[in-house]
Amino acid sequence: MVFRKPPDGGWGWVIVVVSFFAQFLCYGSPLAVGVLYLEWLDAFGEGKGKTAWVGSLANGIGLLASPVCSICVSSFGARPVAIFSGFMVAGGLMMSSFAPNIYFLYVSYGIVVGLGCGLLYTATVTITCQYFDKHRGLALGLISTGSSVGLFIYAALQRELIELYGLDGCLLIVGALSLNILACGSLMRPLESSHSPPPEKACGDKVPDQYFVYHEKEKSVEENMSILEKGYVDEKCINNVPDCKQDSILNKNILSSINVNEKDTYKKKVVEQTNFCKQLAKRKWQLYLTYWKETVVLFKNKVFSALFVAILLFDIGGFPPSLLMEDVARSAHINEDDYYMPLISIIGIMTTVGKLILGILADFKWVNTLYLYVTTLLMTGVALFAIPFAKSYLTLAMLSGILGFLTGNWSIFPYVTTKTVGIEKLTHAYGILMFFAGLGNSLGPPIVGWFYDWTQEYDTAFYFSGFCVLLGGFLLLLAALPCWNACTNQSPKLPPNTYSYKVASSA
Repeated sequence: MVFRKPPDGGWGWVIVVVSFFAQFLCYGSPLAVGVLYLEWLDAFGEGKGKTAWVGSLANGIGLLASPVCSICVSSFGARPVAIFSGFMVAGGLMMSSFAPNIYFLYVSYGIVVGLGCGLLYTATVTITCQYFDKHRGLALGLISTGSSVGLFIYAALQRELIELYGLDGCLLIVGALSLNILACGSLMRPLESSHSPPPEKACGDKVPDQYFVYHEKEKSVEENMSILEKGYVDEKCINNVPDCKQDSILNKNILSSINVNEKDTYKKKVVEQTNFCKQLAKRKWQLYLTYWKETVVLFKNKVFSALFVAILLFDIGGFPPSLLMEDVARSAHINEDDYYMPLISIIGIMTTVGKLILGILADFKWVNTLYLYVTTLLMTGVALFAIPFAKSYLTLAMLSGILGFLTGNWSIFPYVTTKTVGIEKLTHAYGILMFFAGLGNSLGPPIVGWFYDWTQEYDTAFYFSGFCVLLGGFLLLLAALPCWNACTNQSPKLPPNTYSYKVASSA
């Protein structure tokens, strides 16, 4: 499917608004799960590392499944995928209110809600990239702030709901609010193609005629049908010799009673359907092979290879503060009377600011988005190293704001990916990168929790986190240096006839 030129406006701004609210409703609770994390620690009495799996799965499982999410968006379109994700998120949150133990939460909150978030995120990012070109950085920055605003509001909302209705009532209400994603998804009208395609044929006619190898001659159809009949009679004779003659006589009587034209039509349909199934299976297998060939070609790009390592290490080290900062403050014995605002809310509001500012900077021609992204990684690593030295609410609040702003680099990550591999391969490449981001999200908080369970303090854990982020930033910087001759604005050439997953242009 060939898309027409992105309008950079018009209905695209409606897409931005509904994508903003969809991410707000979807990611509000999973990103503000730090408030629920404290309640789950008290309710189930499990270790910090074990309990942290709930929040890390909710934020990581959707990214781990990004290749599958990308294929779903490519196959069905952004609108139906967004609507389906609304049912998953709402259902998972409501199921979590009935959780009898932490293992139930792994499934209901971690897997179901997380997978719904992954489907919605892929749908909103993909359809926004289709509608915008010149202002893509601004558009991506605007929609990604939805999750950050959700973090800011849901951190205070969930705490208030827990005080009024308890943990179970909080999850039920938040799940009901998530049903509004269905309305947002219904407005994600697909971008029409430049040339309207002819109406789709029936399911059996979608495979080109060249796949029907038996269409060459009517004679070949009859010959193949006669072979099938002969094989059937021979098999019956071998298996049951006494009944051989009887079956043959009955078979002849039945065939003779059928009209010749109807018989030929039936034979033709049997052979055509048989070959249709064979050729369709062969064609699907070829598509899978070429998909993996394209994946190998992508990894030959040094910048792309370094990018997946950087995003993995960044999420291992950079994600835990948004989940565990409230417990860090409690472990530092900070008086609750000194709290002017939840630390998670500070992270959320500053992430919103960071996404907007970094998204606007990405639209300037004189700004190299890849170097901008590397700078945010290096600064995040330094901020993580400083957390063990923060022993007051004020210093933790300042570090939370800095980390929140730098985490806003998520708004330019799709932009960096597009510049690295091209818009044609964005869905494929982005799905791969989000898989490694999800792996980092899933492993980061439990690792930090395990460090605490072993050492009874968070200092060693955040030294480890800072080292991971710095390592990823330096590797990406090294790959992006001009001496590597890695051009970030061009993608590697694909072999002839390589299949690339395109985003569906119709729902």
